[in-house]
Amino acid sequence: MIEKEKKIAEAYAKSKGFKLNPDEIELKTILEGLEKNREKYGFAYCPCRIITDDKIKDRDIICPCVFHRGEIELKGKCLCKLFWE
Repeated sequence: MIEKEKKIAEAYAKSKGFKLNPDEIELKTILEGLEKNREKYGFAYCPCRIITDDKIKDRDIICPCVFHRGEIELKGKCLCKLFWE
């Protein structure tokens, strides 16, 4: 059911002028990670971040995480490689 995660990510990317990872295999892996985290923890935590079980700290790593914009500015993509310039 990664389609739900993909639709959420696509809508967000479009609203911010980003695009999703053009590599379909990588994109699928990232979306599966988001889906797995949503099922396990109740939130779509970034699959590239460490979940601490501290709800306050972990809010920062719910996709799109607080770090993604700076990462995109510096590297052209976020750490998870979900969002690209």
